[in-house]
Amino acid sequence: MKSVVSGLCALMLTAGVAAAAEDDPFAWLEEVDSPRAMAWVEAQNARARERLEGDPRYQTYLSEARAIFAAEDRIPIPRLRAGGVDNLWQDAERPHGVWRHASLASYRKASPQWRTLLDLDALAEAEGRNWFFHGATCLKPAQTRCLIALSDGGGDAVEFREFDAAEARFVDGGFRFAEGKQDVAWLDADTLIVGREWTPGEVTTSGYPYVLKTVRRDGTATEVFRGDPTDVSASAIVLRAEGGAVDGIIAARGLTFFESEFSLLTDAGPLKLPLPRRAAYQAYVDGRAVFTLQEPHEDFAAGALVGLPIGDFRRAPKAAKLELIFQPSERQAITETAETKGSLVVSILDEVKGAVDVWRRQDGRWAARRLPLPADASVALVSGSGKDETLFLITEGFLSPDALWLADAGAAAAQTVKTLPARFDPDGLEVQQFSATSTDGTRIPYFVVAKKGLKLDGSTPTLLYGYGGFEIAQTPAYRPELGKIWLERGGAYVLANIRGGGEFGPTWHQAALREKRQRAFDDFAAVAKDLIARKITSPRRLGIYGRSNGGVLTSVSMTQNPQLFNAVVIESPLIDMLRYHRLPAGASWIGEYGDPEVPEDRAFIAAYSAYQKLAPDADYPEPYITTNTRDDRVHPGHARKFAARLEALGKPYVYFENTFGGHANATDPELNAQRWARHYVYLTQKLMD
Repeated sequence: MKSVVSGLCALMLTAGVAAAAEDDPFAWLEEVDSPRAMAWVEAQNARARERLEGDPRYQTYLSEARAIFAAEDRIPIPRLRAGGVDNLWQDAERPHGVWRHASLASYRKASPQWRTLLDLDALAEAEGRNWFFHGATCLKPAQTRCLIALSDGGGDAVEFREFDAAEARFVDGGFRFAEGKQDVAWLDADTLIVGREWTPGEVTTSGYPYVLKTVRRDGTATEVFRGDPTDVSASAIVLRAEGGAVDGIIAARGLTFFESEFSLLTDAGPLKLPLPRRAAYQAYVDGRAVFTLQEPHEDFAAGALVGLPIGDFRRAPKAAKLELIFQPSERQAITETAETKGSLVVSILDEVKGAVDVWRRQDGRWAARRLPLPADASVALVSGSGKDETLFLITEGFLSPDALWLADAGAAAAQTVKTLPARFDPDGLEVQQFSATSTDGTRIPYFVVAKKGLKLDGSTPTLLYGYGGFEIAQTPAYRPELGKIWLERGGAYVLANIRGGGEFGPTWHQAALREKRQRAFDDFAAVAKDLIARKITSPRRLGIYGRSNGGVLTSVSMTQNPQLFNAVVIESPLIDMLRYHRLPAGASWIGEYGDPEVPEDRAFIAAYSAYQKLAPDADYPEPYITTNTRDDRVHPGHARKFAARLEALGKPYVYFENTFGGHANATDPELNAQRWARHYVYLTQKLMD
């Protein structure tokens, strides 16, 4: 199957290149592994290494970053399973990682007694593959029979293998699915429900599965749901009651990135759930399938958290009603949910500051209690137990190291069990929250982390970060490498909460969707101008950083407002927005950006697409452009072509491409340390020298 998928991808890329060749002289750089493209990459990397790794500060930065990413005293992130805790541990000696298990009592101690389940480095060496662990799906209630996801090189495509966690070994003759973008879930010990490429080419235009089948241990596969090739994807949600019994299966059909159709699978066929197209599944608690609504629906406003009684819906689909659980205010947003044995745990933002509420049904109504956690902190839900009310979560702030909390959701109680040691000196630093006014008068909040008593003379080297897309909120986070390498040396850091993100719920996101995208760029520029007006920094000392969708933001900011910045880090970016939909996975984001094949959409995309907007007579800041060859989410051709066009125009730039590693950039601690050392050498050269 792998050879078929690889051949299909090569065919897609070749066709796409041919379609663009007439008017794009750099379309050949979209051929990921072609000798010509890789020779170009090698030449660029040699120049970048000489410039960045040849800087005398590089080794110091690398040493500091390596000490952070490979530290032995970092918190081993826990995943509750089988009455204990799993963890994937990576360090300098084990870059691929060890999947291991400990009892909950042992984990709470300073030095847990770990039992190795799977040594990824040994597996990679034995099989000659670059294996990285992408999670385990384990059958409830025992959770000892698992499906392990293995990624060759760190990309999104994975291979699934059945694994016996009690015996710490792969199951001989067990379930196994070749590499691909796919989803699997257990129904019972001998049956799975799987979404994958069943026959060559049977994927959506975005490259994801749209056909779901049940697969029995004897190999029998029965189709239970079929979407459409023009969808984004189709996947299965298995609703499990206490004790592990299956209450139902929901087929989630992704119509666009943000629009879905949910159907309960029955013997008589799929029954569509009474939800708007913009809704997202969250959890299954007390017989209720829980969703967030990203648009108004019936009696509910956008952002509402609602539950649908599945039993009622199965018996009388037309009579079943949605129940309101929680309605956020205009300055609130739901960021995450988790489920325990009988509770729905909801993480929220209030003015971009985190809190966690535990919701339970009492006397036929939903009621909440707030967990006692630090104020003015970000909160991440880590892992909930389906067997009891146990829950792990993490709090952090710009200057506050990660703290791991163990909560009892039923009692609404929480206590700290582990704390990350401070990785940089916070003394003399402070966090302030300001707001800038965008072009349409909207107030855009942003955080500044800098020295107390900062001289307001524009001399402070400042790094401004933004994202502004996909309803992803940007919140205060403890960034050890930022603190050690940048803040300790006198730099300032700014986090901009621009529209397009999820800081204030779906309306904040939708305010910068599609034809409204320019608002995100205007918001970012407004924050930059506000920083300059306050004399926190100046264009000479101001740099920007963004990755993925943030690469759209930084590349457009560079072309629209080059006078505001002296450094631009563009990482794993989308840039050629007139062709993003033709590159693997790109078609799934048409709901976010628009469709360049539609003339009206093409017009508003072309108005900002940075690749086409590069001009020979403009004076741009020298950007640092970086990506990964094996990124199968955001195609490396975006970064490559942008650098090549800058070179053709005689404009300065620095380009570096990691030859393996997926979109997340976190597969290997050593490579991650090198990555950040290069980033900060460039920023030091541009903003501090």
